[in-house]
Amino acid sequence: MRCGWNGALPAPGIRTIRDMRAVLAVPACVASDPLYYMYRDLARSATDRRWLIDHRLRYDITVIPPRDLCGEHVKTKGHYHPENPAGTGYPELYEVLEGTAQFLLQTRKPDDVVLIFADTGARVIVPPGYGHITINPSPDTTLVLANLVSTEFESEYGEYEALHGAAYYVMSDGRITRNPHYPDVPPVRKCTVVRGEGVAGKPCMGSIYTMIGSRNTLAFLNEPEKYPDVFTGLLKD
Repeated sequence: MRCGWNGALPAPGIRTIRDMRAVLAVPACVASDPLYYMYRDLARSATDRRWLIDHRLRYDITVIPPRDLCGEHVKTKGHYHPENPAGTGYPELYEVLEGTAQFLLQTRKPDDVVLIFADTGARVIVPPGYGHITINPSPDTTLVLANLVSTEFESEYGEYEALHGAAYYVMSDGRITRNPHYPDVPPVRKCTVVRGEGVAGKPCMGSIYTMIGSRNTLAFLNEPEKYPDVFTGLLKD
């Protein structure tokens, strides 16, 4: 990786076409493996690792090479986060390290569907109550993402699998097509995050990895109900 990480990398988790078939626009799509790689629970030092463990957090990197999956952009499988003990959904913080990303977010109903366009250097917060997939829309550039997330839950993939993906598919020709397995969905809202901005337009100073060691900065990932201002203004059109 050219930017964003200079530490050791363990063997990755790998998503294959078999893993993804249930959520594709064309479930019978034939493609060679692997589709993308997940490097979980990373730390550059023993001190950083201990801090992350003590604060119930995890730093990951996901690498998504460019692919066309039978007319659909390559994407992650998609999942929801459960609620924390206070009854608020766990959020997640992403950073685009290389390439350009699209994040397709939706509520469980779904009564809100948002497509976020994010350049290299942009940060995106997935707020409580939203499921999400990440898409590499580039035909020739690998997408590299970092994320910080609570270790207090397991991601929930079942609803995406049961409904054959998100409420919409983002196709390689630029079309955004409705998933017919959803009985009723709202139109897709769109917003853009550029380099150096968060979703709400707040400045980003350095990589999200530099937040490790700052409890006040990252406490919202485990206790979002105590930090409503973090989510104010997110997902504006």
